[in-house]
Amino acid sequence: MNEKISNLNDRPLNILMPSYRSHPYTGGQGIYMRLVTKAMIDLGHKVEVLSGQPYPILDEGVNLTKLPSLDLYSYDNPLKAFNLNILKNRIDLYEWISHLTGGFSEPYTFGERMAKWALNNYTQFDVVHDNQTLAWGLLKLKDLGVPVVGTIHHPITMDKKIDIQHAETISLKLLKWRWYSFLNMQIRVARKLDPIIVVSENTRKDLEKDFGIDPKKTRKVLHGIDHLTFRPIEEIERKKNQIITTASADVPLKGLIYLIRAYDDLLKEYPDLQLIVIGRLREGPTSKELEKRGIKERVKFVTDLTGDEIAKLYAESTIAVSPSVYEGFGFPAGEAMSCGIPLVSTNGGSLPEVVGGAGIIVDHSNPKALLEGVKFLLDNEEKRLEYGKKGRERVLDKFTWKRAAKELVDVYKEAINNANNRS
Repeated sequence: MNEKISNLNDRPLNILMPSYRSHPYTGGQGIYMRLVTKAMIDLGHKVEVLSGQPYPILDEGVNLTKLPSLDLYSYDNPLKAFNLNILKNRIDLYEWISHLTGGFSEPYTFGERMAKWALNNYTQFDVVHDNQTLAWGLLKLKDLGVPVVGTIHHPITMDKKIDIQHAETISLKLLKWRWYSFLNMQIRVARKLDPIIVVSENTRKDLEKDFGIDPKKTRKVLHGIDHLTFRPIEEIERKKNQIITTASADVPLKGLIYLIRAYDDLLKEYPDLQLIVIGRLREGPTSKELEKRGIKERVKFVTDLTGDEIAKLYAESTIAVSPSVYEGFGFPAGEAMSCGIPLVSTNGGSLPEVVGGAGIIVDHSNPKALLEGVKFLLDNEEKRLEYGKKGRERVLDKFTWKRAAKELVDVYKEAINNANNRS
């Protein structure tokens, strides 16, 4: 670690940001990594990202060190990934066996690889900002006196609870229990970090309840939204019969199945209504629900879109819907608002904090409530225009990355001072 800093305002900070997977376009953690590092560089700080697969796409000026995992989720069968080199590496072997037996070990194994790398390089950095890895490896650095802070987007206990509730068989419930076994590590590591960055008041409360984290240890820093990419496009004319959502098809947390049920009923009154889902349809409950209702051909799934392509879809659509059962923040809701499209959102998790008065908020897990919210906006052009305008204004006022980065730097300085006082 650098020598004690008498005045942290004298120079840019050198920031190390570990993230066990950082897909640049899907998943809140990957989006966060891409945009928060850009914001830090724009403020003049230096950033090094450590990431496993999938690797992030980063802005110029952000250094990326790749820490490859076995990338087992790229194989349809983990047995195909086996080779003799796995037997020679304790971490690789653990990752392979864990995956083979239904576990999710990536946070742990990435943490061990990260710690091995960082133990030889940590003196270059002023602070380590973890992106919800919450792995044992972080504590190895903390024990050396390295200032470590962590962002927790939401406690994964919420995912576990909802996944197990929706598992249809005992064997599937047991498999879910096994997959979420990494949570024990994350809870114990999170309790040892101070301060902890949370992205909403709701996340702060859920961390206290599920992780036993003292709220006094948390610092709320709202995410930003990429308002330059996700923007109104005036030259594109809105359709009068197209609703759009961003939701993983078979992740119960995202609530897509409730929107599909609402959409099926909406078709009775609006037979030309189109539903666009930004996400991938796989064999599973959602596909079965579409087939049962006979509307599989009416719902269009689109994937692998850039931010600009998503913004164009928002620009041509009538209404955006965020049907989630729970969100730690809710990037899709914020991005829709930033594009100036009227939004119907559930009250799942932190969504009311993001949406505020700039959209229609209804109860989660409730197809009838979603139907009524969508119907209200379909029948009220004036309200659609009003909410679209309010959404854009709210993003520009409350959810810029420049504001988020400045607040994060304040947390970094607190952590550095705390570490200096302990040394």
